[in-house]
Amino acid sequence: MELADGDTALRPIRLRDQRAWREVNRRNRDWLRPWEATIPPAPPGAPPVQRPTYRQMVRHLRAEAHAGRMLPFVVEYQGRLAGQLTVAGITWGSMCSGHIGYWVDQAVAGRGVMPTAVALAVDHCFRTVGLHRIEVCIRPENVPSRRVVEKLGFREEGLRPRYLHIDGAWRDHLVYALTAEEVPGGLLARWHREKPGTPGTSHK
Repeated sequence: MELADGDTALRPIRLRDQRAWREVNRRNRDWLRPWEATIPPAPPGAPPVQRPTYRQMVRHLRAEAHAGRMLPFVVEYQGRLAGQLTVAGITWGSMCSGHIGYWVDQAVAGRGVMPTAVALAVDHCFRTVGLHRIEVCIRPENVPSRRVVEKLGFREEGLRPRYLHIDGAWRDHLVYALTAEEVPGGLLARWHREKPGTPGTSHK
């Protein structure tokens, strides 16, 4: 599935994205480092866990997608790779939920790219995949990322102490959430109402 709205698009991540993905990550190393997930130290006597290569990452994401536990996308802006968005932790049964993580190229930050990408992903999760609830967990210090979900009307639900290993330590995260009943007309449509003049949506 590819989703698009104006200049912003989501599509599945591919092995052949490696060069563009590495280039964007290299340029944004200092911008992304404070918010990147890291691997905690191994227990005493255990071998150290190595960070996966790009190819290993993509293969893992694809395997999780095929198992129905994840939706891994790259974000494109004006046809160029500009970030990544992953719907992970998809749970079915009586919960029907997932959580979204994302990052964006600093060169396009502030242009509405990530709010649009998140809105596209949420609508796809609610309307096509059949999920009921989406969470986004963000470090309190990450003001730009918090601004994304606040613009979209996610509810702040509270603090999860030492929730994820980020930038070398266990970090507190704020929980933001949205359920399908809160956006009966779609999140993207609501985002458009707050951002008049945004181009229309297409689904391919």
